[in-house]
Amino acid sequence: MSKAKPDDLVDEIEQIRERLADTVDALIDRSNPKNIARRGLANVKARFVDETGSPRLETIAPIVGGAIAVVAGIVVIRSLLN
Repeated sequence: MSKAKPDDLVDEIEQIRERLADTVDALIDRSNPKNIARRGLANVKARFVDETGSPRLETIAPIVGGAIAVVAGIVVIRSLLN
């Protein structure tokens, strides 16, 4: 069984240290509040706008319809109470 040379061990430790530093940097980047907000905004935007920048009507129409229904319901209820 051969023993590792000190220089080989130093090189291996340095490689491990670099990988660990990269991992820590990636974790810090992922947990940055600005980056979290940016990813959330991108997710919402992707839901309502396609890759070409056109609106996704299949997603927008139900939301607009629901909002109109809520407003209409409020108007009807208020008119019944008056």
